[in-house]
Amino acid sequence: MANIKQPAFLFDLDGTLIDSVYQHVLSWQEALEEAGISLSVWRIHRRIGMSGGLFMNALLRETGREISPERVEELQRGHAEAYARRSAKIGPLPGACELLERLSEMGVPWAIATSGRMETAGTPLRNLGVDPQKTVVVTRDQVRYAKPDPDLFIEAAERLGVDVSETLVVGDSIWDMLAARRARALGIGLLSGGYGEDELERGGAFRVYEDPADLLERIDEVGVRQ
Repeated sequence: MANIKQPAFLFDLDGTLIDSVYQHVLSWQEALEEAGISLSVWRIHRRIGMSGGLFMNALLRETGREISPERVEELQRGHAEAYARRSAKIGPLPGACELLERLSEMGVPWAIATSGRMETAGTPLRNLGVDPQKTVVVTRDQVRYAKPDPDLFIEAAERLGVDVSETLVVGDSIWDMLAARRARALGIGLLSGGYGEDELERGGAFRVYEDPADLLERIDEVGVRQ
C-alpha cells in the first residue's frame, strides 16, 4: 500500500497550546492604565491574537484618542514587562503536550506561529516543552505582518517544506481563522481562548473543539490517520 501523506499542522500559541489569553489581557490593561487609558477587559480580550500594531489601532480607536508611534512602542514594552511577570506560572492547556508528542510519533509535521514576539513567547514555549532551536517557531518579529494577515502561517509552512494550502491551522481566535483563510489553509478552532463556536465557524473554522485534548481524542475527524 502506498504511503498516505498526512496534513501538516500550524499551531497558534496563546489560547491554543498554552493557557495565556487572560494573562495577556490583564497585562495589556495594566500597560494601558499606566498610560492613563482606561479600557474594559472584555474589549481588550476581543483583540487578543491580532498583530500588535492593529491591536493598538483598534483599542485606541475605541477610546477616541490619538497616540504617537513612540507611545505605541512604550505601551508594547509595558505589556511585555507585565506579561513577563505573569508568564512563569503559565502552563500548557489540557492535552497540548500530548497532542504535539502524538503528532511527532505519527510523523506528522507541525510548527508554531504566534503573533507574539519571542521575548514574550520564550517562557511559555519552555513550559510547553518546545525548544525553538529544534522546532519550527515563527514569531511576530520574523515576518512583515502578523494576524489576520497570513504571513506567519505562510512562513511556518515554508520552513516545514510544505504547501500552506495543504496545512491545518489550529487557533483559538477569529484572527487565526481569518489568517488561515487568507493563506488558503483549513482552519480548526479551539474554544480554549474564549471565543464562541459560532464566531470561530463564521471566521472560517471547518471544525471546532474544546481544547487540545478534545482535538487529540478526535484527531481522525481532521484527516489524520493513526
